[in-house]
Amino acid sequence: MNNFSLRRAAEADIPRIRQLAERIWWEHYPSIISGAQITFMLDLIYSETALQHQMTVEGQEFWLPEKNGQTLGFIAVSRQDEGAYFLHKFYLENRERGLGKIVFELLLARYPDLRELRLRVNRCNFKSVNFYFKVGFRIEFCIDTPIGEDYVMDDFQMLFLCSPSSQTLTS
Repeated sequence: MNNFSLRRAAEADIPRIRQLAERIWWEHYPSIISGAQITFMLDLIYSETALQHQMTVEGQEFWLPEKNGQTLGFIAVSRQDEGAYFLHKFYLENRERGLGKIVFELLLARYPDLRELRLRVNRCNFKSVNFYFKVGFRIEFCIDTPIGEDYVMDDFQMLFLCSPSSQTLTS
């Protein structure tokens, strides 16, 4: 794990995050949602203006996982309440076996007060849903969110519980 790090992104990293989003989404999502919806969501969520708003106004902290100086993806987290956080984005470009778990552990270490972490994931995104199960998330409920132009995000909201002192799953 020595070669891996998690660097806090700055506004100067926004173009890089947008590029990563484009590549990752077009590689991963065509089997899950339509190309038109991918384009719509990339414009909605990953334009440089939208990313800047998420960082500066919404308070999302963006992280860049790196190995040997190479950026592997991006993560965004926001604090919801004391010890409660929301994982908005967890995208890795490199599909190296075990990488997701390593990066998730690095993320947990950045939030020592974390007691609960929530996220939303597309219900048909089976690889991601299974990954979240493996690291200790459970499904709280299903939610369908209209996002415009007749598109709907049909997601699971998932919850991860851990002990703030040990950062381990409390089951």
